[in-house]
Amino acid sequence: MAPGLLDLVHLTTWAVCAVIKLPQLVAVLRAGSAWGLSLSSLLLELAGYLVFLRYQIYYGYPLETYLEYPIIIAQDAILISCIMHFSGKSRRALFYALIYWGSWYMLTLQKWIIDLAMNLCTFVSAASKLVQLQHFWQTKDSGQASALTWGMSVYTCAARILTTVMTTNDLTVLIRFIVMLILNIWVTATILHYRKTKKTD
Repeated sequence: MAPGLLDLVHLTTWAVCAVIKLPQLVAVLRAGSAWGLSLSSLLLELAGYLVFLRYQIYYGYPLETYLEYPIIIAQDAILISCIMHFSGKSRRALFYALIYWGSWYMLTLQKWIIDLAMNLCTFVSAASKLVQLQHFWQTKDSGQASALTWGMSVYTCAARILTTVMTTNDLTVLIRFIVMLILNIWVTATILHYRKTKKTD
């Protein structure tokens, strides 16, 4: 891939990630409800993002390969806060913040910890998608879930597969993005399926 094309993929990924959770946030705030969203799924997703970001920093990978993660993490934290507020679980926010903050520092105490965490990160991130899918299947409703947010996640995973191959060629990272791409497509399709089903009823 030409350097200009690689730069374009990085830029479009950052642009998409700058607003990736906004459609979801708008839907939740407009509805005044977090119906259809799984708090457990988002907490797992946030854990996966934090581990992935810490891994990238620890190994000194180029900033352009993970620059979007602080932005996504901030948006996830805001979305989680909204969901906790609308579901009456706001008191738990400080507990989760302390757990994540402590984990951020513990991850790099030893090299084997960050390596193990990154290997488990794919399972944690996959679990976050599967928990959300399970929630859809149980309720047979996608509620306030935003197909646009999940569709943007599909794009960013596909883009990061390309950039990973062209920059770090880290197999663990590549496998993570491939698994996330497949699951993000599945979640997006499920949201669209339940939206269509709801409209035809």
